[in-house]
Amino acid sequence: MDHIISIRDFSRERLDHILDTAQRIGDNQYDARALSGKILGLLFFEPSTRTRMSFETAMARLGGACISIDCVEASSIVKGETLADTIRVISGYADAIVLRHPKEGAARLASEFATVPVINAGDGAGQHPSQTMLDLFTIRQSMPLEQVDVGLLGDLRYGRTAHSLAYALSLYDVNLHTIAPKGLELPPNVVQELRSRKMKVREHSSIEEVIRDLDVLYVTRIQRERFPDTASYYGVASSYRITPELLEGVRERLIILHPLPRVDEIDPRVDALPYARYFEQARNAVPVRMALLLEVMK
Repeated sequence: MDHIISIRDFSRERLDHILDTAQRIGDNQYDARALSGKILGLLFFEPSTRTRMSFETAMARLGGACISIDCVEASSIVKGETLADTIRVISGYADAIVLRHPKEGAARLASEFATVPVINAGDGAGQHPSQTMLDLFTIRQSMPLEQVDVGLLGDLRYGRTAHSLAYALSLYDVNLHTIAPKGLELPPNVVQELRSRKMKVREHSSIEEVIRDLDVLYVTRIQRERFPDTASYYGVASSYRITPELLEGVRERLIILHPLPRVDEIDPRVDALPYARYFEQARNAVPVRMALLLEVMK
């Protein structure tokens, strides 16, 4: 049984296989009834727009159906039911489960009790593997995943999308640049592991010093919901902003990605520039998640 819990569980060959499948799907080369009769369980214990709706869309485009829990308040967890028991029950209703949960490690725990495949749709500050796959897919649409300079900007301490993407990029010939407000740097253990994988990791104190050396800029928001208190959040909020002025003189092939939602870290004027690919990135969630569903359910 195939679970999709962490990008660290993937080889480059398996990632490339999924991305290749997504490309064929994007070219309309797929069976629209491939998952007819299958049911996907969506368990979202944190708010979500893009991840949830793109999984629903992916399942519908493959001919399947979805059942769902929208929040903790709508589930028996409020009555004291454990996550393990919830997973056991939903395993009897669905052919696969997509889980988003505020606690890091929840998806791994769920996979131990599930009798159907579990896809991690984000677990606290941990991993978000399907987001990483659509990030890679979007980069690959613009340039080969070789000899590129990628910058991760923003909340790199709590940002699960940044953690997952960094691990995935370590499988390719990529130079990684990290830019974060003080206190939100990529955790030292993550940096150490990336370097143990022979990845070049360079840490920067400001976006201005590195923006002209990048092929990909991956921007993340400061995640208020991950902070222990409001004062800590406001101490770093609005500490960076991507503007058209900042982008003067950048590499011609630069693309700007963002997992969304954004707050004020990207000026809306950037949307009209050729570098902006974050809405295309969001659209790519559908073919990539279709590929993932086929991987675990067909």
